[in-house]
Amino acid sequence: MTAPGTVYLVGAGPGDPELITRRGLRRLREADLVLYDALVHPDQLSEAKPDAKLVFVGKRAGRVSQRQAEINRQLVEAARDGKTVVRLKGGDPYLFGRGSEEAELLASEGIPFEVVPGVPSPLAATAYAGLSLTHRALASSVAYVTATESVAKDRASHDWSKLATATQTLVIFMGMRKLDSLATLLIENGRPPDTPAAVVQWASLPTQRTVVGTLADIHQRASKAGLGLPALTIVGEVVRLRSRLRWFDTKPLFGKRILVTRAVHQAGSLAAILRDEGAQPILAPTIRIAPVTDRAPLRDAIAGLHRYDWILFTSSNSVEIVLSAIEEAGLDLRALAGVKVCAIGDKTRLALGSRGIVADLVPKDARAEGVIAELRPLLAEGSRILLPRAEIAREVLPDSLREAGAEVDVVAVYRNLSPWPKDVERIRSLIDPSESDAVLFTSSSTVENLFELLGPDGADRLGALDLFSIGPITTQTAERLGLAIAATSAAQTIESLVETARAYYAPTGDADD
Repeated sequence: MTAPGTVYLVGAGPGDPELITRRGLRRLREADLVLYDALVHPDQLSEAKPDAKLVFVGKRAGRVSQRQAEINRQLVEAARDGKTVVRLKGGDPYLFGRGSEEAELLASEGIPFEVVPGVPSPLAATAYAGLSLTHRALASSVAYVTATESVAKDRASHDWSKLATATQTLVIFMGMRKLDSLATLLIENGRPPDTPAAVVQWASLPTQRTVVGTLADIHQRASKAGLGLPALTIVGEVVRLRSRLRWFDTKPLFGKRILVTRAVHQAGSLAAILRDEGAQPILAPTIRIAPVTDRAPLRDAIAGLHRYDWILFTSSNSVEIVLSAIEEAGLDLRALAGVKVCAIGDKTRLALGSRGIVADLVPKDARAEGVIAELRPLLAEGSRILLPRAEIAREVLPDSLREAGAEVDVVAVYRNLSPWPKDVERIRSLIDPSESDAVLFTSSSTVENLFELLGPDGADRLGALDLFSIGPITTQTAERLGLAIAATSAAQTIESLVETARAYYAPTGDADD
């Protein structure tokens, strides 16, 4: 008989994918089956192992969802099959999340389980909105209360005569649809109409919206702003802190929906930087990296490394492919003894460093022209240079080096391909002002591939968005295709590219309530 697996009730946190705990992330990575809710961020799901089964069991007010009985059945059956199961729940499993009910069921069925707490939504909603649940001078007590599905039941479910004034701060879950009646209940039971109140929607995400008012007018203000679910309502004097404590929604890129066109395996670092700036990164990879079909030239170059004076690495892709080929040949870093290494770009330098190689030269200007200017004085007549690079690339670098008297062997080690057909329609749908605000182009290939997949009206559709380029060569490619670049990065790094977008949007000023 198969021993039962363990079910982990894991709190995913309030929305921001980085607010899951380390333990929760570890359990997610171990899972064979993940049953996840509607408010779980997709980036967290990407942490699951490749063969894990991901099942959406979202439960959102006003929408069709999995019945709890069906969720319970899947938890028990998977565990009895010996699987490791993660029940991934928004916020904390035990705070209005029915996690305790699921735990009771598992205990009654003899299924081993563990609860991994998560960051509760009230903590995130107040922190990210510039509020505070408690404050030495304003509030030393907090109450959490959940609204029900009807006004009549709201009146009967809680003792409002005590609850309305029992604590200085009151947090109401699921109250957005009946904000007017709830505010009336609080006023009727002793809360002054001028008590500060705030509604926070999509807490901790770039889509977060915050509306501030009083019990007397918060319903009108929130309705006028178009706020909906998911949202929390905070009532109390701590709401007055927002003017001094807000930090998240004042970032220059806050709320900007920015398309990241890099290949999937490279997009994570850029998305993280954008998220730090308050933006909403949307992965729209217009290129994918694939090895070349014929690897014989690379194998020949590896076998003859001792003949070269320099190796020029143009990207982190070329670093990983060449060093992997060295290992596949049964060699190690000693094969590079006597060969100088040039890293074009800081990311390339870091990729080399992660493999124990310190570059002899890192040109300040990553363009071919800049590389040649710094490398030329270091070359002797007849210097042998190995240049592993993309299959299709500019010829300026090898041609100029040959003009300087060097012998250059260009070896194609990878290809920049168009996105998978299954991704094309999704990317097309994102090129619309209703879906995104800007596009970051990180190479000429990302421009050309996106332009091609959009078809004849590509220039018009892209013209409705702000386009940012990582460098002058990429900008030239875009302009050749009839695209207007809003701003070009000063340095050819993703950090500089994000700073360029940040500076472009900064003059718009702080967001208002």
